Amino acid sequence: MAGVSRCAWPGDDPLMLAYHDTVWGVPEHDDRALFEFLTLEGAQAGLSWRTILHRQENYREAFHHWDIERIAAYGDNEVARLLADRGIIRNRAKVAATIGNAKATLVVQQEHGSLDAYLWGLVGGAPVQNSFREPGEIPAETPVARAMSKDLKGRGFRFVGPTICYAFMQATGMVNDHVIACFRWAEIAATVRTG
Repeated sequence: MAGVSRCAWPGDDPLMLAYHDTVWGVPEHDDRALFEFLTLEGAQAGLSWRTILHRQENYREAFHHWDIERIAAYGDNEVARLLADRGIIRNRAKVAATIGNAKATLVVQQEHGSLDAYLWGLVGGAPVQNSFREPGEIPAETPVARAMSKDLKGRGFRFVGPTICYAFMQATGMVNDHVIACFRWAEIAATVRTG
């Protein structure tokens, strides 16, 4: 989409551009997709989003297309398989966190009916339409992200600090943080309003 005004962060990487143009900021309500984003945002800790995005398909394959029940049941053999998989970030703490987070997700689903109901409940159930003009205005975290992080940690989730939670909120459309000059800001705002 040459000549279109968009956020600067995707640069000229085709995969990043496609992600920005079709995924980032779109309200997501599927439990598997929400779990995937929570995992990938945690995997990004200390790395770039570009690094993770270019491995997203490998993550999907490695983690059985985000089958939460199956991931929660992973044992030593699955951990060894994941730590040997060059297609994902082979960090023992992040792999263990994904398994632990799957177990915590199952509890959340029992208590709240779905991961979707729980997570969206933490943000008031509807997307926040921000109106940032410049990328420098966009915060790394917010009070809502800090509250989400605290609640998730209290339930045993890991790799869910406030910055990770805010990036998750941005990715899953809990906040619309496209700058207002970006063509996606108005598209997402209109979709959310007309819903």
